[in-house]
Amino acid sequence: MITTLHIKNIGIIEDITIDFNKGLNVLTGETGAGKTLIIDSLQIISGGRFSKEMIRKGENQSFVELCMYEPENEKAIDGNIIISREINSNGKNMCKINGRMVTVNELREFMRNFIEIHGQNDNQNLLENKMHLSYLDGFIGQEVLEKKKNYIELYEQYNEIKQQLKANFGDEKERERKLDLLQYQIKEIEEADLKLKEDDTLEEKRKMILNAEKITENLQEADTLITENGIESISLAIRALEKIESIDSKYEKVSNELKSVYYELQELARDVNSYRNDVDFDQEEREYIEERLDLIYSLKRKYGNTIQEILNYKENIKEEVEHIENLEEYNMKLRNKQEKIEEQMQQLAEQMNKIRTKKAGELSNKINQELEELEMKNAKINVKVTYLEDEYLRTGKDNVTFYIVTNVGEEEKELSKIASGGEMSRTMLAIKKVLADSDKMPVLIFDEIDTGISGKAANSVANKLKSIAKTHQVMCISHLPNIAAMADYNYFISKSIYEDRTKTQIKLLKEKEVIEEIARISSGEVNKVSLQYASELRNKKAS
Repeated sequence: MITTLHIKNIGIIEDITIDFNKGLNVLTGETGAGKTLIIDSLQIISGGRFSKEMIRKGENQSFVELCMYEPENEKAIDGNIIISREINSNGKNMCKINGRMVTVNELREFMRNFIEIHGQNDNQNLLENKMHLSYLDGFIGQEVLEKKKNYIELYEQYNEIKQQLKANFGDEKERERKLDLLQYQIKEIEEADLKLKEDDTLEEKRKMILNAEKITENLQEADTLITENGIESISLAIRALEKIESIDSKYEKVSNELKSVYYELQELARDVNSYRNDVDFDQEEREYIEERLDLIYSLKRKYGNTIQEILNYKENIKEEVEHIENLEEYNMKLRNKQEKIEEQMQQLAEQMNKIRTKKAGELSNKINQELEELEMKNAKINVKVTYLEDEYLRTGKDNVTFYIVTNVGEEEKELSKIASGGEMSRTMLAIKKVLADSDKMPVLIFDEIDTGISGKAANSVANKLKSIAKTHQVMCISHLPNIAAMADYNYFISKSIYEDRTKTQIKLLKEKEVIEEIARISSGEVNKVSLQYASELRNKKAS
């Protein structure tokens, strides 16, 4: 249950703190005093949407904080859970659960287990088709819940096997497709007959081909200069030195060194001449080099950045082929296990369908009785159970949808298609009343559920809210004296002007003040007649 709600800087609310209690909490007050802003704040703290226009004028941020007493929840500290949400004018959100920061989505998922708001324009759980099966099962109780628990365990095993088979290529077509692909890749790499460093060698040759003319020209020039100028000139120099080498040993030394240079230069000349011969590539060789490099680059794009990586890839997929080919026996065991689980699931699904179909009629009848008491005598709820022949869902093979006819002669339509706010409110209340014992939602909030009703219907709505409040904490904004009179706790919301600013105030009323407030909303003024009427309504609550 909610124990405390703190709101700051939302609309005309400057800073208020409300202490709520068990049972039926009814909020009444002046028009425009901020009653709806309190519901908006509860939606915000439940992860709902927020518009920066809601921030109080002149302020940069809004803040909502909620304290709940939920001793059985694992997040509770000494039984308490504190949730807060701060929203800045720049759009930034800061959400916390017991001091730990969470995202808005995480906040929404957490709070949907604690608070359900029924308002004119809200998308409540009851209007979500995906929730209808859980409501029906909650109404049925243990008879179906035990079977559903067993079914879910089998369903999880079933899906786990499906995933294993998928990972193991348990599907025959998928397996053959994968084997064909891997074998094609192996064949493609093997036929290429790659050699390590082959691409480097070919690249060097290709570079030579592209620069052949330039290389030939310069090698020719170098050969000519070495042979005609270098070797010939050195030869003449050696002859000159030989004529004087007997005169002094130093001339002989120079002559011998020059002869060594002469012989080395002859070797260099032969090398240069040899290089000239190597540059001569025929067209066929050129085409081979280009085609070979194209093939290698194509394989690199598919299988690896280097020849070594391509060869490693080939060995890896060879192992994978062997692994897939040897999986068939294991997959066969998995498929046999899957078939047995499917048989058990089918049996449970059929049993649950039979129970749900029967109980759906009972639930429809109970809700329709409540609708009649709420002065919706022509409205009929029909809880439909559709059996899905070819599909296994997590909860069986049933799709459950609440349908409604609101007027005689109309076609039934999904509950979510109700157009009238008053019809929606009373329909929600009727369903909640029937499901109250099975519904685990701790807090139910009704925003102006009395819209469009009066008289006998108003009394019935008040009685049903009181009945629901026996097992839930109920908060209700109301303009009806009948509902205010049934409250366990009455809160009066007003507004005042201080320093040229309007701000909201809230007060928990004492019994005398409750009678006066009931009198005010019943006739618009507090007088002897309205006070007597208010006392009579209050006495009915006591009785």
